[in-house]
Amino acid sequence: METIPVEISSPAIKLDKRLHTRFDKAFVVVIGSEVYGDTFAVARNISGGGLLVEMPYAPPLGTVVTVHFQYAREGEDDFDEIVARAEVKHHHYLNFNEAGPDGEAASSRAIGLRFVEFIETGRPIDPDHVQ
Repeated sequence: METIPVEISSPAIKLDKRLHTRFDKAFVVVIGSEVYGDTFAVARNISGGGLLVEMPYAPPLGTVVTVHFQYAREGEDDFDEIVARAEVKHHHYLNFNEAGPDGEAASSRAIGLRFVEFIETGRPIDPDHVQ
């Protein structure tokens, strides 16, 4: 029996296939749904195409929700707001152990949203707040 030499190639290079650059930031947003109402959530990993949102429930895949990005104006009772409609594309469920002495199990839930459209609110955004 003849052995055939096998050439081992270098490790595969992981290519990022995403179309949009992601910003690894965490901030509070309001998610609006006709079925579930409005709820505060934590937005992460935002891009021009969508974002990941940690929230207490996960609307069904395909549900269209409203995402309210709000920024309070310093020294005023008013705020700037950008509103987007987005479709639920993914569900993410994370189970993990707390680092505390009791080692209690904990979990987190998140949804992946794809932007569908941005809605004109009729309120101008202060140019000093756009970075």
